Amino acid sequence: MSTRSLTTRLSLLFAVSTAAVLFVLGTTLDLAVQHHFQEMDRLDLDGKLALIRQMLGSLPGDQPQDELQARLEAALVGHPGLVVEVRDADGKRLFVRGELPAGADAEHSPVPLDASVRRWWEWNDDDRPLRGLSAPLQDLETGAPTGTVLIAMEISHHHAFMMSFRHILALSILLASIAAAVLGWAVTRAGLRPLQRITALASGLDTERLDARLPEAGVPAEIQALVEAFNSMLARLEAGFRRLSEFSADVAHELRTPIANLTLQTQVALGSTRDADAYREILYSSLEEYERLARMINDMLYLAQADDGRLRPAAEPVELAEQVHTLFDFFDPWAEEQGVTLVQDGQATANGDAAMLRRALSNLVSNAIRHTAQGGQVRVRLFSDARWAYVRVENPGPIVPAAQLERLFDRFYRGAPQRSNAESGSGLGLAIVKAIVAAHGGEVSATSGAFGMRFEVALPAAPVPRTARHRGTSQPTSASKKPARITDS
Repeated sequence: MSTRSLTTRLSLLFAVSTAAVLFVLGTTLDLAVQHHFQEMDRLDLDGKLALIRQMLGSLPGDQPQDELQARLEAALVGHPGLVVEVRDADGKRLFVRGELPAGADAEHSPVPLDASVRRWWEWNDDDRPLRGLSAPLQDLETGAPTGTVLIAMEISHHHAFMMSFRHILALSILLASIAAAVLGWAVTRAGLRPLQRITALASGLDTERLDARLPEAGVPAEIQALVEAFNSMLARLEAGFRRLSEFSADVAHELRTPIANLTLQTQVALGSTRDADAYREILYSSLEEYERLARMINDMLYLAQADDGRLRPAAEPVELAEQVHTLFDFFDPWAEEQGVTLVQDGQATANGDAAMLRRALSNLVSNAIRHTAQGGQVRVRLFSDARWAYVRVENPGPIVPAAQLERLFDRFYRGAPQRSNAESGSGLGLAIVKAIVAAHGGEVSATSGAFGMRFEVALPAAPVPRTARHRGTSQPTSASKKPARITDS
């Protein structure tokens, strides 16, 4: 594979393109100059033919041959290299000026006496090239043929000019091609300078310099999109690496607490002899920490499967109202203990996996109960249209800043201190909700305001059975391609 640089390739392309264009232009000029010389010579020969015809026509028929030759020589003086040969109707030479090269007379003999048109010819000899004209002579009064005339002129000066012109043209094409290659190299180097900056920046990137960016001002339009894409990639890498660092720190922090508890309990148990009930109590406490670790590890493995695209939900109708009712039965004792009221409104049927959706709804409801003060209310509202089934989970609470709302679905993120200190929360529940909803092709969002905290999930609605349509089930006439935001009511 060729290892030439892009600059070298473009420079050679400039040179070849320039040479090709100039070659075509030079060939056109060469043909045009040759045609011009040919027309000039023909005009000159036409003039000589008209002069000879006029002189021969104005002379008496008994004019002596010596006097005829003298008058024709006087008329043709000042034209060196001109060959003229006049013959009468019998082929006898009446006037001869100059001499044709050997073979030229036989090759280009004068036209027959009965010819009605003249004939142009050329003798391309390296020593003495000629361009000639053979034409019949006619009586000016009767039009009867009286002889023939042959006129030829040397064109060696034309050949010399064309040879010099072609040499100059070839040299000009060569120099222009070299100049185009040099200019192309310089222009390409200047145009590719942003790419060199990208290369230099990319080669110097490390975990300490992910905030570096390429300047976008003054960049050529062809590279503008590349620079923007490169900067966007750096921003994504920086954000991803930051999240990875935070995730690693959070994992270490979350694992350190139960492990520290287990270590402390074990050290206490080994510190002195206790009865069976005391040991049993310590084991129960250790079991809680093990279960907490197991839940965290299972949640992390579940999210890893989601990242690898291994979550494959089933596609079956799921009555969301039934799922919420079942969850309320499960969470009622805890809600009563917290002094929280659970309220459910509406109906919706989603198309998905019942177990996965139940887990997502469970995380949302438990999260709402955990962050609702005593005497508050957790409300789950269900809506649907022709394409989407909506679940809205609301609970009272302080307004959460928009910057924190965007990160609520990040792993191990708990936001405000009052959320961070909530018991038994590992910070993975909302991340699992987002992964499950995304696997179903839906969307989840969080909003905060005077109403408190609201999580809204949009899932693909289950198709309506044919029998239901035949019974006149009302169907919206249109549906958005993306989940529509439900307005507050």
